[in-house]
Amino acid sequence: MANLKDIKKRIGTVKNTRQITKAMKMVSAAKLRRAQDAVVAARPYADKIAAVIGNLSKRESSDAHALLQERGKGKALVLLLTADRGLCGGYNANVSKAAERFVRANAPGYEGYDLMIVGRKGNEYLKSRLGDRIVKVYEHITGKINFSVATLIGEEIVAQYEEGRYDAVFMVYNAFRSAISQEQLVTKLLPIDPPVIADDAHFAEYLYEPNRSEVLTQMLPKHINVQIFRALLESVASEHGARMTAMDSASKNASEMIGRLTLQYNRARQAAITKELMEIISGAESIK
Repeated sequence: MANLKDIKKRIGTVKNTRQITKAMKMVSAAKLRRAQDAVVAARPYADKIAAVIGNLSKRESSDAHALLQERGKGKALVLLLTADRGLCGGYNANVSKAAERFVRANAPGYEGYDLMIVGRKGNEYLKSRLGDRIVKVYEHITGKINFSVATLIGEEIVAQYEEGRYDAVFMVYNAFRSAISQEQLVTKLLPIDPPVIADDAHFAEYLYEPNRSEVLTQMLPKHINVQIFRALLESVASEHGARMTAMDSASKNASEMIGRLTLQYNRARQAAITKELMEIISGAESIK
């Protein structure tokens, strides 16, 4: 049995850890509220622009713009969104595994896959598994998400697609559902597929200004940027929710451990006192 000094030292260490995890939970809870508000605000615009682009692409032939063109089964690009930091449960591992499963399951369908990763943790997970396919890694941007960051990533992807380097682009990320629930999604970014619309569905009429080609040239890349921006916001909210939940569980586990160690300390202390009393009584009896 460990001595009293060791048990007391361990109790102090666990209490310090519990203070840290409680503080991290409070910080994540505050950040989660802001991130959740940003996601809720971005979803209607992203859904609406996706609907408009869907209607436009449904009316146009695939030759109307490069981002609508269905190509062969050459090389594909997978954009993976993860975090730069850990201590958030299975957030990073789950989405990284989802990307790995997608690449391995769909590898026969394309000549090859390249990976573009946002977040240090995704790179750390995949560099030993699919390291030869990683072509670009963005780090230290998830803490300051804004539309310019999404535009930077989107413009690079669109440029490479228009150059013919890739025949398809997919995005893998954690979609925010609640503070305790995230869903790993794989979505197709390029080429832009028109939605499946019923035969009796109503089509809105559009007036193109200055012309149809210019509208598509402006709208289609922006649609990609908006979808990436939304996914980044969803990922950040999911990260804070996962970290808050993980730190709450860690704090509860620390409290339980402190309770067990305190009980162990009291038993050891009681045993030491009993031993001392027995020695005193034995010494008194021997004097008699």
